[in-house]
Amino acid sequence: MTIPPTPAHAGLEDVVIGNSSICFIDGREGRLLYRGYDINELVEHSRFEEVVFLLWHGRLPNKKELPEHEKALAASRKLPGKVLALLKGFPRKATPTEVLRTTVSALSLYDSDAENNSMEASFRKAMRVTGQIATIVASWARIRAGKKPVPPNSRLSAAANFLYMVHGKKPHPLWAKTFDMALILHADHELNASTFSGRVTASTLSDMHSAITSAIGTLKGPLHGGANEAVVRMLQEIGEPERAEVWIKNALAQKRRIMGFGHRVYKTEDPRAAHLRRMAEALGRQSGNLKWYEILRTVERVVGEEKGLYPNVDLYSGACYYAMGIPVDLCVPIFAVSRVSGWTAHVLEQYADDRLIRPRTEYTGPTHPQPVVPLDRR
Repeated sequence: MTIPPTPAHAGLEDVVIGNSSICFIDGREGRLLYRGYDINELVEHSRFEEVVFLLWHGRLPNKKELPEHEKALAASRKLPGKVLALLKGFPRKATPTEVLRTTVSALSLYDSDAENNSMEASFRKAMRVTGQIATIVASWARIRAGKKPVPPNSRLSAAANFLYMVHGKKPHPLWAKTFDMALILHADHELNASTFSGRVTASTLSDMHSAITSAIGTLKGPLHGGANEAVVRMLQEIGEPERAEVWIKNALAQKRRIMGFGHRVYKTEDPRAAHLRRMAEALGRQSGNLKWYEILRTVERVVGEEKGLYPNVDLYSGACYYAMGIPVDLCVPIFAVSRVSGWTAHVLEQYADDRLIRPRTEYTGPTHPQPVVPLDRR
């Protein structure tokens, strides 16, 4: 019997698997919309907390709703005492993303709504996990360095509070503004790998924490969340602006993979890159050290000339974090600090109109029954 072939799409590229009203990407024009709002408008006129509300509710909050929403998010940041104790017991060599994945899974053990998958309970869990992920990442940064975790400050914005918990002091306004912008820009990006894995988990009617743990596990892979960390490692290797052009040309000649360029969807510049490029320059000027920005501008120019590739969001995001004194290996979990808002929005959307996600593969093995040879004759 011959099975007729069906079209196979490696990596599910361009395969539409469902409907969503959360995020729209126009890859040809380089546009990104959250619930119909252009990312450029949101960055200029909104804060991350507003974007979280938008992703969850499909509209921006009004003057009465925003303070209530901000208060609820801020109140959700505290970790249960036993979860904080768990963090303190992890081996110091554990990577921040491993710690985040494990701790988010553990949170469900202490969540009063853990096994309640009603829409009301799922919204409450979305609120809690969105606030708690930032606290996990910042607390681990201090614990592994032998420092005492800094409790969250409910009077600070999500962006300012994260930097406060990492550094132990209120951040410079430019740092808070930059981090808030980065949170907005990373909040959602349609059906990327981590969002897809989260929705697959949710489609089985598993719980919110399981879905977010799945997403974090997917984010951990270097082809997804690790690109901005790789960019910072490249900056460290190049070292000085005058070395950048020769270094990048040699790397291209050696066919090394240069992170921070190209995208599966965008055929032009990632619209998020321009904002972070601008903030990377501003941070450099504020600190009196523009060398990282200058290196990246040279790398961007050479890769464009040699390969015709455009920068994506990762090229400048890691450099911004680095300029704010954030440890390099926090780049990936910081991605989750933002993207959890989109992950939870997608989980809520999946629950609202669920159908089990169960794709097929194009089978390439034998189609004729194979004889089972007895063990003593193999």
